[in-house]
Amino acid sequence: MVMLDALALLFDPQTILVMLACAVYGLTVGAIPGFTATMAVALLVPVTYFMDPVPALAGVVTLAAMAIFAGDIPGALLRMPGTPASAAYADESYQMARRGDAETALGMGLIASAIGGVFGALLLLIAAPALAEVALKFSSFEYFWLACLGLVAAIAATDAHPAKGAIALFIGLSIGMVGLDPVMGQQRFTFGSSDLIGGLGFIPVLIGLFAVSEALRYGIEPVGRPEMLPMKVGSMFRGIWGHVRRLKWSIGRGAGIGAIVGAIPGAGADIAAYISYAVARKLSPNGSKFGTGTVDGIAPATAANNASVGGALIPATVFGIPGDSLTAVIIGVLYMKGLNPGPTVFIMQPTLLYAIFFAFLLANIIMVPFGFGAIALFRRILSAPPGVVMSLVVLACIVGAFAVENTTFAVLVMLGAGLLGFYMEENGIPLAPAILGVVLGPILESTFLTSLAKAQGNYMEFFSRPLAGSLGAVTLSLVVVPLIWGAVRKRRAPAA
Repeated sequence: MVMLDALALLFDPQTILVMLACAVYGLTVGAIPGFTATMAVALLVPVTYFMDPVPALAGVVTLAAMAIFAGDIPGALLRMPGTPASAAYADESYQMARRGDAETALGMGLIASAIGGVFGALLLLIAAPALAEVALKFSSFEYFWLACLGLVAAIAATDAHPAKGAIALFIGLSIGMVGLDPVMGQQRFTFGSSDLIGGLGFIPVLIGLFAVSEALRYGIEPVGRPEMLPMKVGSMFRGIWGHVRRLKWSIGRGAGIGAIVGAIPGAGADIAAYISYAVARKLSPNGSKFGTGTVDGIAPATAANNASVGGALIPATVFGIPGDSLTAVIIGVLYMKGLNPGPTVFIMQPTLLYAIFFAFLLANIIMVPFGFGAIALFRRILSAPPGVVMSLVVLACIVGAFAVENTTFAVLVMLGAGLLGFYMEENGIPLAPAILGVVLGPILESTFLTSLAKAQGNYMEFFSRPLAGSLGAVTLSLVVVPLIWGAVRKRRAPAA
C-alpha cells in the first residue's frame, strides 16, 4: 500500500513536470565545463523552497543524476570534463573522439551511466529500509560516533593533503557553531548582532561556497569558447549492446564500487570513478589499451560515478550522514521540507521517502533519452557566451539567497561565503569537508552534550554500548593508525 501511494505521488503531473525541467537543467549545467553537480543543486535549492516536498526532492535527485552524466559530454569532445566526476576517464573518451569514434564513447558512457544509476537506486530501495530498522536501536552515543566517523572519513577520503582537509572541516564546524547553543541556548560568535542569533543560513552559505566562488574565478580568469571535435549523433548506439554484453561484469563491478565508495562520507562520485577505473585497468584483459581510448576504461568508471549517488543517499536518509557535498545539499533540502533524516522518517513518512527513491530510479531510466538529446544539442549549449551564463548564475545566486530568508543579510552571508570558498580553492583547501562540517557540526554537538548528560560526565560511557564502542574504535583507529604509520615510515627513512 505504501509503495502504491508512493507511486501515485511520483506520477502526479506536477512532480513529473518538475522532474523533466530539472533533467534539462541538470544536463545543461553539467555539460558546461567548470560547473559541478553540487553547484547546480545549490542554485536550485531556493526554488525548491516554494515547492511541495515530493516535487522538490524528486527534482533535486533528478538533477543530480543528470548532471553527473552530462559531465561526460565535454570530456569526450573537448577534453574538459563538465564535472569532477568525469575527470577519471575524460582522456580515454577524448582519445576515441580524436579517432572519429566520439559517438561510441558517448553512447557507451550514457548506457553505462544509466545502468550504474539504476543499480544505485535499487540498492537504495532495498538497503535503506533494512538499515533503518537497525538504526532504530541507536542512542545518542551511536549517533555521536557516527557523526565523528563521517567527519574523520571526510578528511581521509579527500584527495587534498589531510591538513588541508582538516582546515576545511574546522571552517565548516565554525560556521555551524554561529548562533545559539542547541542544548543550553547560549549565544556564540554573534558579536551582539541580532542577525547572527539564528546562525548563518545553510542555503546562502551553500550558494556562496559552490556558485559565487566559481563566478569569482571566472571573473579573474575568463575561459574562452573551446573548439569541439566532430560527431555523428545518429550512430551513437550502433554496436553499443555488444560492448555492454562483453563488459557486463566490469560494469557491474564498477557500479558496486561506486555504491560502496559513495556511502563513505567525503568520498563522492569523482573518487568512485578513479577507483573503478584503476581496478578495471588492473583486471581487464585489455589493460594495455587503457589510456589510448577504449570503452573498457569508460564503462566501469562512468557506471561507478552514477551508482555513487544512490550509495551516498543511503547513509544520508538513514542516519542523516551525507556521503559527499552533493548529498549534504540534499540533506539540507530534506530538513527544509520537514523530513528530518533518520530511521524514524521511514516510520513517520514512508510514502514521501519511497516516492523520492522511486523518483531517483525513474530519473536514471529517463537518462537514456534525455542524455541522447543533450549530446545532440551540446553544440548549441556550448554556443552560449560564457560571460552571459556566468552573469545569470550571479543573478540567480542573489535572488535565491534573498528569496529564502527575505533579508539582505542573507545576500551578504552568501557573498562572504563566496569569497571564503574562492580563497579556499585557490589555496588547495577542498570545499566538501567544509560543507560536511556545516551539516554534521550541530548533530555532533547536540549528541555529544546529550550523551554527556546521560553519562553524568563519565566519558567511558561513550564506549559502554557494544555498537557505540565499535563505532568509537573504528573512528579512533582512522585517526591514530595513519599517525603511527607515518611515524614508523619517517623513522625507517634515514636507515634506508
